[in-house]
Amino acid sequence: MLSKSYTNLLDLAAGNFPVMVREKKRLPRVMTVPADIVELDDDRATSVTSDVPSTFQDRIIIVANQLPVKAKHRPDNQGWSFSWDEDSLLLQLKDGLHEDMEVLYVGCLRADVDVSEQEDVAELLLDQFKCVPAFLPPDILSKYYHGFCKQHLWPLFHYMLPFASNHGGRFDRTLWEAYVAANKIFSEKVIEIINPEDDYVWIHDYHLMVLPTFLRRRFLKLRMGFFLHGPFPSSEIYRTLPVREEILKALLNTDLIGFHTFDYARHFLSCCSRMLGLEYQSKRGYIGLEYYGRTIGIKIMPIGIHMGQIQSVLKLADKEWMVEELKQQFEGKTVLLGVDDMDIFKGVDLKVLAMEQMLKQHPRWQGNAILVQIMNPARGKGKDIEKIQAEINESCRRINEAFGDSSYKPIVFIDKAISVSEKMAYFTIAECVVVTAVRDGMNLTPYEYIVCRQGVPDSGSSGPKKSMLVVSEFIGCSPSLSGAIRVNPWNIETTAEAMNEAISLADQEKQLRHEKHYKYVSQHDVAYWSKSFFQDLERACKDHFRRHCWGIGLSFGFRVVALDPSFRKLSIDSVVSAYIRSEKRAILLDYDGTIMPQTSMNKKPTSEVISILNELCDDPRNTVFIVSGRGRDKLGEWLSPCSKLGIAAEHGFFLRYCLGEEWETFSQNNDFGWMQIAEPVMNLYTETTDGSSIEKKESAIVWHHRDADSGFGSSQAKELLDHLESVLANEPVAVRSGQFIVEVKPQVRIL
Repeated sequence: MLSKSYTNLLDLAAGNFPVMVREKKRLPRVMTVPADIVELDDDRATSVTSDVPSTFQDRIIIVANQLPVKAKHRPDNQGWSFSWDEDSLLLQLKDGLHEDMEVLYVGCLRADVDVSEQEDVAELLLDQFKCVPAFLPPDILSKYYHGFCKQHLWPLFHYMLPFASNHGGRFDRTLWEAYVAANKIFSEKVIEIINPEDDYVWIHDYHLMVLPTFLRRRFLKLRMGFFLHGPFPSSEIYRTLPVREEILKALLNTDLIGFHTFDYARHFLSCCSRMLGLEYQSKRGYIGLEYYGRTIGIKIMPIGIHMGQIQSVLKLADKEWMVEELKQQFEGKTVLLGVDDMDIFKGVDLKVLAMEQMLKQHPRWQGNAILVQIMNPARGKGKDIEKIQAEINESCRRINEAFGDSSYKPIVFIDKAISVSEKMAYFTIAECVVVTAVRDGMNLTPYEYIVCRQGVPDSGSSGPKKSMLVVSEFIGCSPSLSGAIRVNPWNIETTAEAMNEAISLADQEKQLRHEKHYKYVSQHDVAYWSKSFFQDLERACKDHFRRHCWGIGLSFGFRVVALDPSFRKLSIDSVVSAYIRSEKRAILLDYDGTIMPQTSMNKKPTSEVISILNELCDDPRNTVFIVSGRGRDKLGEWLSPCSKLGIAAEHGFFLRYCLGEEWETFSQNNDFGWMQIAEPVMNLYTETTDGSSIEKKESAIVWHHRDADSGFGSSQAKELLDHLESVLANEPVAVRSGQFIVEVKPQVRIL
């Protein structure tokens, strides 16, 4: 029987700490499967699956840090009023799902709800919005969101390492504990409403990266996907995270993991390779990771915008009024536009300096070009944001004093929230949008700009459309915008030249680039993205209920072993019974990993192992053999106390039935001249691959790269294999690759 509280083990996260949250025991709102109620304990560790055919239609449960609803107190303070947040991605992605698919949401509210009101609010949201709120206690919320998410994960994923305690923050295990506790609360809310045989679960973003382990532990065959909306760092950065393996293993409990770009996916796959020893395979355009019999799909698909929402704003009368007002305000001027969050990674300070450099290098733009920089309010807080804000303000003041006058300011800095209509109006009149983020997951500002410049279809507006983009090469949307001018934002001079080029191009060139961009953006909208992700999730889960699954491991080492339906679990009782009944028994034992631990440095068998082997050999009904790739001299020396033990050395090339008998050789060809060809080639690769070595046996020669860099060692092994096959093509040998080895040995003829 499993532990009564597997969630406590997950809370430990490879360390000991008390459970931070204990909710009162209660029945879930929805009984998910037929079962007997043993006790009202939602911590009971049972893996719930049902063989009863389901009658429910497909549903999808979307889990994210925040629900797609707005909440505010009623004017009389008698309760709450709620409305959909039309700007929320979670709400917009419904457009790509089947019309008859039911969508439920699990997440936090952007409001503090008193404990006494939480039950009523939860019922109202479930009934009217199909939303299940996760109410996090204030101490956990602060440590989970402002602590671990914003002080650890977010900076690290944006390549900011905590070199000093006041720069990004040192790793704090109490914040990690709060992160785990918060993810556990989210899992409990999902469990309340789930039908495991019918529902899909789609988890969003870095706030909930360990949630998959909680859900997979409870439902072994749950269909579950995850999408990361930010960048995933290179393995050199990610490996600095003290809980790196816990998070990787948790993500591998999903069926599909999505990223915006191939770079982000490649970094994740590299981490899995270097830290977990997993290698991916690409088959017919789909990337997959084999993990204990399961194939975890890797999805690469940049998100899009909601075309209908933007076009509906473009039709508003107040937007048209704002456009005319802005045209009058900037009449005769060329407007470059930036729209960014107040964020240390948006590179706004670099953009302002690039504008200054452009005015210096190209004086003709002095008095004629204006950079309008709109700053959305900061989502986080801290000294870094305050410093960058002060630096931007000082640069804007200095540049306006140097190049401006009473009627002209080269930089218009709008440091406040503006309405959607006003933002669209600025997009409409801007000649070029500039994005100089030094690291950003996606950034949809260029997409919104392109749609605004196109205008509303069939609106009667005439004339060709044009737009220009200068975008950082470090943002997720950059690869999709092939007509944009890509820049390294750290290079102020080249960014300034790119801005000059963008506004100096001929109108026809701007039109061609705009047409190309608009075609892509309009076809790859948010509905296209969500439809594509869900289709791949269905494909990844198609064999779920056909396979046998077992859950193994504790804490965040938990994983599911999936096996083919024809597989039958080995019964120890059956083996013992067959052993007792049999008259003749052949027992074949491997040496490394069976007789001796694989990780042991001292490979000589202990007295206990020798005693067990002698006990097996003393039974006249037993024929016992050690089968190993090791050489006969070492095996003969180590196993000399076992006089009745048979040894098959070098994978059976040498055979001895018991101590005192001569070694037999199973080969018709004793010419090993080919070693003089193979060894120099292996020496070449050993010299150029740090950590590799050559093992020379009597019948074979082996190149090992277990201690080399995993990526480089694997690459070198492939090259060596190809090289050896070429030079030994006419020799009577077999060249093969194995786990961290490349081996050359004589061909075996089967008679």
